Amino acid sequence: MKTIKPLRPFEPLTTVEIPTEDNWIGQVKWDGTRILVYSNENQVEIYNRNLNERSKQYPELLIPEEYSKTKNFIIDGEVIALKNGVPSFYEVMKRDKIRNIEKNKEVLENIPIAYMVFDILSIDDKWITNLLLSERQKILREMIIPNSYINVVENFSDTKALYEACVENELEGAVFKDLNSTYTINGKDSRWLKKKKNQDIIAVIGGVTKKNSLVKSLHLGLFNDQNQLIYIGSVGSGKITKEDWMHFTVNIGPVLRENSPFENFDVKDSVWIDPLFTVKVHFLEWIDGKKLRHPIIEAFVSIKPEECRFNQI
Repeated sequence: MKTIKPLRPFEPLTTVEIPTEDNWIGQVKWDGTRILVYSNENQVEIYNRNLNERSKQYPELLIPEEYSKTKNFIIDGEVIALKNGVPSFYEVMKRDKIRNIEKNKEVLENIPIAYMVFDILSIDDKWITNLLLSERQKILREMIIPNSYINVVENFSDTKALYEACVENELEGAVFKDLNSTYTINGKDSRWLKKKKNQDIIAVIGGVTKKNSLVKSLHLGLFNDQNQLIYIGSVGSGKITKEDWMHFTVNIGPVLRENSPFENFDVKDSVWIDPLFTVKVHFLEWIDGKKLRHPIIEAFVSIKPEECRFNQI
C-alpha cells in the first residue's frame, strides 16, 4: 500500500485591486475549510491545509467512484456547510472539530457539507502541477462527476462584477486566478489573489474575562518575529453559543496561569491561560496596525498557535 504524504496547498495573496486582464478569472471565495482529497487504488485520505487528517469528519468524500471517473487523483477545494442558504464557517467547524465520530454521528447527519473543488494536482499517478490552470481545470471538469455534495467551482470572466455579486449576496468574497499559472505546492504568490468583504484572522487566546464563573470575552494575540505574543484586542460577541462558552470555560481549566502570556498586555481581573487555543474572528480594520477594530468571533478552530503570526496580514 502506498503511503499518502499530505502537502500544503498553493495560497492566494490578499489584494485591494481586482485584476481585469483577459487571462484572469474570478471564483467565489467559499467560507469553509480548505481540504485536499488524496485517492489511489488502495486508499483515500483527506487532509486540511495544515496537514491534519480529516477523513472521519468528511466521510462523503471517501468514495471516489461516486464523483470521479478515476480513483487515482489529488484534488483541492473548500468544504462548506450552509446556514440559511449562505456558507457558514461556524457550521462547518462543528464538523471539523469532531474527534469521536461514534458519539457525534448526529452532527454528520444534521450538518450536510458540499465540497467545492477548484484544482487538481495529480491524476492517474501523474503530477500535473506544472500545467497551466486552464489545462488543469479542463482535466478536472472531465474527471469530476458532480452530485449533491461535490461541484467544480465556476469561473467568471467579469471579475469586478463577480466580487460585487459576492458582497451583495453576503458571500465571503472572491478569488482571482491567472489562467496561465502553474500550481506551486507550499507556495503563495500574486498569480492567485483574494479579496474579502470583511477581513478575518486566526488569533491566539491568551486570556479571558469571566462573569458568574463563565467566560464572556477573549483576549487575543499574534506572535511576532521574536516569538512574542502581542495583544491585538478583546472580543466577546459573535456566532458562538452559550453552550460553546460553557465548553470553552471547562477546557481552559487545566491551562490556567498566574501571569499574562502577552508581551504588551496585563490588566486586572483577567484570567490568564497558556496560549494554546485559537479562534477565527472577523474585523473591520486594523487600528494603527496593532489593534483590531470591531472584532466578531466566527468559531473556535484547531489551528496551531505558532501559526498565528502577523504575517497572516
